Amino acid sequence: MTAAPPARQPTTPPSTTPPSTTPPSTTLISATPTTATRPPVARPPAWRRLSALRVPGWLGAPVRRLVSAVAVLWAAATTAYAALLLAPGDTVDILVGDGADTPEIRAQIIAEWGLDRPGAVRYLSYLGRLLHGDLGRSYQLQRGVGEVLAGQVGPTVRLTLAAAAVGVVLALVLAVATAGRSVWPRRIVSAAELVAVSVPQFVIGIVLLFVFSFSLGWFPVSGAADPQALVLPALALGLPVAGVLGQVLREGLERALEQPFAVTARSRGLSERAVVARHALRHALLPAVTLTGWFTGVLLGGAVITEALFGRPGLGRVTMQAVSAKDMPVVMAVVILSAAVYVTISALLDLAYRLIDPRLRSA
Repeated sequence: MTAAPPARQPTTPPSTTPPSTTPPSTTLISATPTTATRPPVARPPAWRRLSALRVPGWLGAPVRRLVSAVAVLWAAATTAYAALLLAPGDTVDILVGDGADTPEIRAQIIAEWGLDRPGAVRYLSYLGRLLHGDLGRSYQLQRGVGEVLAGQVGPTVRLTLAAAAVGVVLALVLAVATAGRSVWPRRIVSAAELVAVSVPQFVIGIVLLFVFSFSLGWFPVSGAADPQALVLPALALGLPVAGVLGQVLREGLERALEQPFAVTARSRGLSERAVVARHALRHALLPAVTLTGWFTGVLLGGAVITEALFGRPGLGRVTMQAVSAKDMPVVMAVVILSAAVYVTISALLDLAYRLIDPRLRSA
């Protein structure tokens, strides 16, 4: 018998991977983890970091209102100070005005206003005095400006509040009575409102004096001794406000009465007066509230003429006397006080918006 050939062993195919030529030392070094060197990151400037800070939503509106109020007061104080410095003539002569001019008063002015110091120091000292409530001194009246104004604020506040009440009440009554009514009553009331707006306040005051004081004798001609003396000045000051507010309120009511919510309210059985009082009036108030800032300026500006015409004490009369006598400390204080009143009215308007329209409370 022939012997069987031996079994063949399987052969391993040769490896196709080329042998590594990297030295062992090099392999060990590359296997060691290394830290990459990064260039230093530049920090943003401080003003950019502050601007990136976010105020919580419930604090956003009060903070913005506070910042704007401070900016308005600063601008008013700076403008008054710049007007004093830029006025022609010597600053001491301007502050003395038409009052007594003695070496002692001049030395007092130089010391109080720091006129012998650098300009920046004088300006900062002026702002510091305002922050402490020091409005300066009237060198003509030889009294503090704050004392002069404090004695006249009361009559002016009473006059402006009475005039505002007259304007708002008349506007509401006329707008509610004529909105959505027939054509002729609306035309008559619109013509009367146009006359009240177009005629100057001093002409209205003269007509009221001639009819109710000189002819009928119902009210005193001048003074502020009793409440009756407040009626004619309040009417003269409040009628133009009533003319503008009445037109705005009537147009707002007529637009609101055409809205779907008014139709729905009528379908539920509400009378026309109930629809106006409960639903339409709130929607018509927003445009009227927007005009509050405007008629505040009208009342403050008109108080100057009205107080002079009716012989009433007040800030308007003091302002006219200060301008005529070139009493700059008093004039500057009136400017700053007017700015403070504007800031206060703006804050109250913002609150009124949120009370009238609930949608603004979450804004």
